[in-house]
Amino acid sequence: MRDRASAGRKLAGELTELRAENPIVVGLPRGGVPVAAEIAAALHAPLDIVLVRKIGAPHRPELAVGAVGEDDVTVRNDAVLAELGLTWSDLTAQIEHERVEIDRRARALRPGGPRPSLRDRTVVLVDDGIATGATAVAAIRVLRRLGAARIVLAVPVAPAQALPGLREIADDVVCAMAPRRFVAVGQWYEDFAQVPDQRVRDLLASAAVEHHR
Repeated sequence: MRDRASAGRKLAGELTELRAENPIVVGLPRGGVPVAAEIAAALHAPLDIVLVRKIGAPHRPELAVGAVGEDDVTVRNDAVLAELGLTWSDLTAQIEHERVEIDRRARALRPGGPRPSLRDRTVVLVDDGIATGATAVAAIRVLRRLGAARIVLAVPVAPAQALPGLREIADDVVCAMAPRRFVAVGQWYEDFAQVPDQRVRDLLASAAVEHHR
């Protein structure tokens, strides 16, 4: 893929039937937002972001024991907590740190006011790619808690072995490329430059103007 925008246009072509469902498109900041912006434009849908932070196990941060999201949403993986002999209160310091980070990023990336309600809506969740899937899983769970009726996960690339698990928790998964040999998301892009906060704000503002025309 050339860049995130071209990846978004490719995905949009596979999602056109969703236009009839009046969806909301949400991107995972920051890299997922340029992809999501192209999809939102193609579906004539509002664009927003979803802010989640994974809560990793002590000394094993790659292992998600839960997640926190906006509106004080908390998602716990009680089975993993029990397996590790942990309680949610054991992670209080990390949880509070991640909540502060969510608040900071919400103010930085979405300064224009409240986001649209997701309750009873079809939500297209977009990222620029999936490596382990932990963040996507956390985001899906947060979107459920925020009332989404149907969640379609749309990503340009993900390892083939990650997709079955994602399909168990999302209502649908659309993935343009699913290689079996996978090192990192960036290897599948010619241009995988970091997306600055200002770019996210610009995309959200531009999408809001277009949607209300």
